This record gives sequence, structure tokens and C-alpha cells, in this order.
Amino acid sequence: MKRIAMLLIFVLTLIGSAFALEGVDKTVDCVRCGMDRVFFAHSRALVRYADGSEAATCSVHCAVEDILKSGKKQASLRVADFYSKELVEAKSAVWVVGGRERGVMTSPGKWSFARSEDAGRFVKEQGGAITPWEEVLKLLKNEVAEMDKPAQSE
Repeated sequence: MKRIAMLLIFVLTLIGSAFALEGVDKTVDCVRCGMDRVFFAHSRALVRYADGSEAATCSVHCAVEDILKSGKKQASLRVADFYSKELVEAKSAVWVVGGRERGVMTSPGKWSFARSEDAGRFVKEQGGAITPWEEVLKLLKNEVAEMDKPAQSE
């Protein structure tokens, strides 16, 4: 009986999380890697292109990969605040790179915060360094480029 109750609570929590996402942001699977965006709501991103299309991803890494490989002109990139899971503009977010929290599709982890106080709290609790968006974007572009390199044969 206890197992059934725990399973029911888990299922209801997942359903509730899905309703917290809005519009195209409700898309469950990442368009790049297929990972569950509800489970990774704290790291998800939403790209809007100039042609009106959108790409819902599990992480800022997958969002930047989509931007670089789509050939479309980007209109906006919104990323989840680590704590509230609300979407904020990537350029205006406060970014933390590194720390003990494992990154989602990226290493070291890259975390976005709507408020500098929250980023500071994360650094105090998990480590990492507050990093300007331009530097985070450069790191992400380098990661995507590294992924595309052919494997070296020994």
C-alpha cells in the first residue's frame, strides 16, 4: 500500500510539473538530444527564431547547438532560472560556471539565475564562478565545435 501511495505521489508530481511549463515550452522532449525537459526544468531553454519557429531544449548547451546548426536567425534565447525554473533572457541572466552540481549536457555545469543573490547563494553552496554571458556563450560554442570534430584514431 505504501508503494502505491509513493508511486501515485511521484506520478502526480510529474504531471504537475508538466503543467507548469507553458506553450511550446510544454514540449517534453529536447529537440536536440531527446532528454526530458520536465525533469530538467531547472536547466531547460527555449530558442525563438526570427521566422517565428521555436526550439525547446533541455539545456543551454542544446539550445546553442540548435542555434549554430539550424542556419536560422535567432530572435531570443530564454533559459530557466535554476531555483524558480521561470524562463529569463540568457543575456540578462546571472551565470555560474562550474561547481559541484553536474551540468546538463555540458561540463563544467553552466547555470542561469534571474537574481544575482541566487547566483551568489549557489556559488556559496555548490562552488563555481559568476561568469558573463559572453564568456558562457564562447564556452558553449567551443563545446559544440569539439563535439563535431572526428574521433582521433590511435
